[in-house]
Amino acid sequence: MEARFPALDADTLTAFKQAIDQGFLAFSQRHGAAIEAAFAPLQGLLIGAEQALLATPWPLLLAALAVLAWGASRRWLLALGSAATLALLGLFGLWDDTLKTLAMVLVATALAVAIGAPLGAAMARLRWLQRLLNPLLDLMQTLPSFVYLIPAVMLLGIGRVPGLLAVVVYALPPMVRLTSLGLREVDRDVLEAADAYGATAWQKLWGVQLPLALPTLMAGINQTIMMALAMVVVAAMIGVQGLGQPVLKAINNQYFALGLFNGLAIVAIAIVFDRIAQAWGWRLQRHRQPQAPGHG
Repeated sequence: MEARFPALDADTLTAFKQAIDQGFLAFSQRHGAAIEAAFAPLQGLLIGAEQALLATPWPLLLAALAVLAWGASRRWLLALGSAATLALLGLFGLWDDTLKTLAMVLVATALAVAIGAPLGAAMARLRWLQRLLNPLLDLMQTLPSFVYLIPAVMLLGIGRVPGLLAVVVYALPPMVRLTSLGLREVDRDVLEAADAYGATAWQKLWGVQLPLALPTLMAGINQTIMMALAMVVVAAMIGVQGLGQPVLKAINNQYFALGLFNGLAIVAIAIVFDRIAQAWGWRLQRHRQPQAPGHG
């Protein structure tokens, strides 16, 4: 005889789920217009970023990416390889979609850093806030990415803004965690020395903790970019333009080549930004290391 767990009555479960759905629906109907108005600047920011990238001549974009890669690594191979990767995407007819994806990732990363860095700094300083936010961050990191789309669509409908918010929420936890970790790992002797010189808490944060934690912060930015790119395909389901929409179309219509090319394009972008972010992290790490006697 099969043993079953004593679950709640089916009617009770149905009524409970309907109460949640009706409550959220009533909230969205009552406050939806105000929420849309509050997030309207985000739409302007994203559209402006897309238009700026699309209006920039392609040689200038390739040169800017090469300069960014060289500045991070001081290696011409990475600089030329990054520019060549972006040029290759253009040769395969993916230029516009690539730039739209880059705009989404850059705006989402900027928002995640702007929100996550102060939260991480507050977590590093306030133990009670860390205990409060850790379960929430665990939930955000383990919740299936598709679930983020449901409240975003119900509140804001189909379009760029709900997709952007879903990407930001999905990409936020690594920035918060690594900011908190980096600040907490700063050597206590250094902080005590700053106290001895009479530094205020604000001066210690900006003049001591943040500079020493920069490599860890760069790792957080790197992870945020990777998470944002991973969410691009999912966000295409609610109207986010870019490389994700052709992948979704390929899934629905079984277009293997279309899905393969656009999927590889996302992978290529991820590799380029990962290498650049890692190079910046290594440079910052080297700057933190004390120089040997006789050097300087």
